[in-house]
Amino acid sequence: MLLLANIVYLSGSDLRSKIKNISVPIPASNIWSGPSNLHGSEDHAGVNDDHPISTLMKDANKEWKAYKDGRSTTFRETVAKYRKINERNPPPGFKEWYQFARERGVYNIDDFEQIMDDLRPFWGLEPAIIRTLAAHMHEDPRNGLSGLHIRDNKIWKLTNENWRVETFAKIVKPFVHLLPDMDISINRLDQPRVVIPFDDMQELLLLEASSRQIYPDPIPEWSRDMDGFLKDNDTSPITVHAKFIEAAGKSFMPIAREACPPESRARSNNPDRGDSLYKDSHGFVANFNRSSDLCTVGPDIQNKHGLLFSPSSMMVSEQLLPIFGECKVNVNSDILFPANMYYMDDERYLYDPKFDYDWDDKKDILMWRGVTSGGVNTAENWQYMHRQRLVHFTNSTYMADKAAQVLSEDPDLKGAYHIFENFNVSDFTSKHTDVGFTNAISCVPDCSFYDAIVTFKNGTTMAEQFLSKYLVDVDGHSFSGRWYAFLRSKSLGIKSTIFREWHDSRLFAWRHFVPLDNGYEELYSILAYFIGVGSVSEALKDGYLYVPRHDFEARKLGRQGREWAEKVLRREDIEIYTFRLLLEYARVIDDNRHALGYSGDGSEMDRFDAKHRFPS
Repeated sequence: MLLLANIVYLSGSDLRSKIKNISVPIPASNIWSGPSNLHGSEDHAGVNDDHPISTLMKDANKEWKAYKDGRSTTFRETVAKYRKINERNPPPGFKEWYQFARERGVYNIDDFEQIMDDLRPFWGLEPAIIRTLAAHMHEDPRNGLSGLHIRDNKIWKLTNENWRVETFAKIVKPFVHLLPDMDISINRLDQPRVVIPFDDMQELLLLEASSRQIYPDPIPEWSRDMDGFLKDNDTSPITVHAKFIEAAGKSFMPIAREACPPESRARSNNPDRGDSLYKDSHGFVANFNRSSDLCTVGPDIQNKHGLLFSPSSMMVSEQLLPIFGECKVNVNSDILFPANMYYMDDERYLYDPKFDYDWDDKKDILMWRGVTSGGVNTAENWQYMHRQRLVHFTNSTYMADKAAQVLSEDPDLKGAYHIFENFNVSDFTSKHTDVGFTNAISCVPDCSFYDAIVTFKNGTTMAEQFLSKYLVDVDGHSFSGRWYAFLRSKSLGIKSTIFREWHDSRLFAWRHFVPLDNGYEELYSILAYFIGVGSVSEALKDGYLYVPRHDFEARKLGRQGREWAEKVLRREDIEIYTFRLLLEYARVIDDNRHALGYSGDGSEMDRFDAKHRFPS
């Protein structure tokens, strides 16, 4: 089980109707057009509702409560839990990090296991090799890497710099005086970089597991004068060459699958879809982490997501390299750090409350705006890209002859549901979605083929998007930088992604946001649940579809997500996470890493803990 943990671990014209056929996984026969009244539904709050979304929300609340109640509340508890979970002493500087985190209002002092998972394989490499790679990989500009270099408790220099490493330096500045010397290699590209074949990863994880030990008298100070760091005018640098595979515009899945277990769907050629492994019986995502696991869903979406069949840039290595990145897919071994877009003051991604009205003053509309990013667009492949599929799937003209499966309530028994096979979504879509492109980019040889396909919509500011209740967020070339702003708004975020980020363990699907599968099949069932369709009288008389309005539940989810983001996704949380990350990284690259550590029981912070209570 241990060895597999790393793997399991605004207004404008609509689209024109003259578009090519695209495979949409919903039936198109025996279509019911339904009555015109889409809002004739009673207030459903308080009803004993057996809709599966109600069950998913209840389950998420239980998981979130266990997360909240299981937090350490003192330094003593934090140290003891660290040793129990990791079978090592905390690293030098752990007490200073704890105080830094507590003074900045950290909510959960234990939730940093993503760091440990990311760094675990590096215990299988010699520290000097890691130091050398981190020091010199930026020197070849073809590698797409920048460097941040810390010496004598200061940022000494940035190399091959761009905005990403410049922002990272700003994150590090508040605590750099508490860090030892180190070189950090930062990914300059949008896409993640490292994919280790499964068997090679198992060997690395075995080495890490066998190295675990809690030394009774650990060394409390970092080693000094180690070889391998970057030096000015170094006449004989120690170098280890990094090897990369250029795969831009090529299928990524043949590379990705090699990092999966042999019995996984990605490698076993299992013809069955993987839905049952992460969805409930009605098609709603029940395991959000598994829904982005390429070893599970890769075969189903390999021709539905731009990264997987036509990435805009892809320089990957099957060699374990210490590359820090803002996101990755589950098969990657990049070292995650909080994305710069969440920290920098860029109005495209910052929360702006200007039009973020109270819930009841927002429109019952699903909103999305964006450009055609996500991969290399061509006249032959554009319709299979993930953003393009969303635009089509929410276009009333395109959906005119297509139907969706939703759950309809039994009009004689409130709260009981049955499957309604053929909900014609065209009218619903025209009233309740506002999704479209503002511009075409990332095309080969150019984007002129879009001229006969798409009528672009007007752009919107971040604030204008908050006029709508429902904000769907999907990937671009990589992760979406607007997600924090969506969560901080009074609207409800709906998230579809294949990417992993540093904050994933802090956010609970169906408690803080609505998860959406990368195939989008259940989107109309989600919207019908929250917005409502039809009325009891029409359902009783003519057998029409009736889905009671769950506006109360949608508002509650949006409020919970907003309140939670204000506690765990602050700028301070980004600094706290990065500080801890660099402490753990410093140990992994230290020649005495097995003997380094904090030796106390945490009692020296008793008085501090008594005066500083954790947020409720």
